[in-house]
Amino acid sequence: MEKNYKCWPKGVLKSLNYPEVPVYQILRSAALQWPWRNAVVFGGMEITFQELDALSDRFANALASLGVKKGDRVAIHLPNCPQFAIAYYGLLKAGAIFVPMSPLLAEREIEFQLNDAEVETFIGLDMLYGVPQQVIPKSPVKRTILVSLADCYPPLSAPVKMLQKQPVPEGTIDFVSLVSDYPPEPPQVEFEVKEDLAHIAYTGGTTGTPKGVMVTHYNAVVNCCQFAYWFGGGDVLYEDGKFLIKREEGDRDEDHPARRGAEISLIVVPWFHAMGSIGYLSMQLLGGNTLVVFPRFDPTEYLQAISKFRATVFGGAPQLFVPLVENPLFEQIDMSDIRLVASGAAPIPHRLLEILMDKIPGVICEAYGLSECTMGCCANPPTREGFRLGSVGLPMQDTEIKIVDPERGEEEMPVGEIGEICIKGPQVMKGYWRKPQETAEVLRDGWLYTGDIGKFDEDGYLYIVDRKKDMLIYKGYNVYPRDLEEVLNAHPAVAQSAVVGKYDERSGDIPIAFVELRPGAQATEEELLEYANGKLAAYKKIRLVRIVEALPASGAGKILRRELREQAQAFEV
Repeated sequence: MEKNYKCWPKGVLKSLNYPEVPVYQILRSAALQWPWRNAVVFGGMEITFQELDALSDRFANALASLGVKKGDRVAIHLPNCPQFAIAYYGLLKAGAIFVPMSPLLAEREIEFQLNDAEVETFIGLDMLYGVPQQVIPKSPVKRTILVSLADCYPPLSAPVKMLQKQPVPEGTIDFVSLVSDYPPEPPQVEFEVKEDLAHIAYTGGTTGTPKGVMVTHYNAVVNCCQFAYWFGGGDVLYEDGKFLIKREEGDRDEDHPARRGAEISLIVVPWFHAMGSIGYLSMQLLGGNTLVVFPRFDPTEYLQAISKFRATVFGGAPQLFVPLVENPLFEQIDMSDIRLVASGAAPIPHRLLEILMDKIPGVICEAYGLSECTMGCCANPPTREGFRLGSVGLPMQDTEIKIVDPERGEEEMPVGEIGEICIKGPQVMKGYWRKPQETAEVLRDGWLYTGDIGKFDEDGYLYIVDRKKDMLIYKGYNVYPRDLEEVLNAHPAVAQSAVVGKYDERSGDIPIAFVELRPGAQATEEELLEYANGKLAAYKKIRLVRIVEALPASGAGKILRRELREQAQAFEV
């Protein structure tokens, strides 16, 4: 369908002029414009944009001297920390390809990704090295570089910090020695940004075997620009190595939630995830934001940081917000400076959105995307009046979205009708790493077939109904778990829920619900079952409720439905 511009945000252009430059130019640009502004604040350490640029130059030189060449794969197996940012931009400056690896991966998963991507350089954390150490000998890895979070602490405060630096294991290289020993002289590498890969990012594996999503430098720069200029307005003006801004007449920086070189962002979304590396690293630096970085999420520490650092921006998956709003500090903390709260990776419960909107005067924005479109493709207009509860917003600049028949995949569905979401835009991936058949299944005639089920309303807002692969078929009826979860989530004792199917030869998929209760709340499984089924059509009724301490989730905050499906198969219904 043709994009409906009726609700298009004021001051945001419908098409942008994307510069054809490598991803690391985003950091270079910030260093040129805000050299002495803090780029990263972490555990008492402050690093300016100029310093981050110089440190990543040093790391790029070190990698090249160690033999890393253009196109080589470099894995980063770290939590968020300054070394992650230095390594990320440094490896890109060396022409290498970033392979993000969650520190939460099991041994089997680490081995698979190292071998599938043919990783030659592994960057890991000293405290977590025990697991990868077992599988690295069974992989193509030639060199291992180890990071210590203790290196981030000033010597004077180090004795009162919890972490101490560990001895560097034999056969590995100390990260600090590399940035200390090599001057800031990165190798000169020629890029074809629309062809050369910046990332091979493995999908979360929530519905099957992980696949490496190939993201080019152009894909990544485009998606950073789309979101930065969605929240900041205007068009990209690229001059003298700097990402600048060209505004429509009368449009001002302060008219938008993200002001250039002025925002302070709390960063807990993991950079090993697409939403992290694009939305909470490069996109933030493109706009000159100062990043207050956390290696892990502690709700109390996070809430205290809002006042401590006078934060103006935060965001993440819905699993971030649940413990925040339930924390006693939530009501006490002054959030009047918050200009933007972004939510993505999974649908946010309506109750949670309403609580946040009552508390925060700034913009609450729910967005939608997936690794296969670099990060995102759709977002609510960044205004209070443009936000539409339950929707993930409008297709962004230069992005087309259509809803097609989920069975045949060609016929476009009318407004309001449910179907598979298909995306076309400059942020759509190049394909899956060395998987031509799987690539051909999802990339057809320039369109990315997402496997997600959604619909448009009359104003062009997109609504996510469910994952195509999560859809249940009960006695011939399509049952969308999200419908059932919304009912359960409305119960006052429920923090969040996930519904999966138990296969039955006669009935098809029998809905089973896993429920996580709010802290201190009480409810029985029978009570929740009766509550939900009283609000559902007969064919949608949940057959069993299981209360669990916590729903299993990936590092990016997505509920691991495959794990729940496996558990559900053993239940007697």
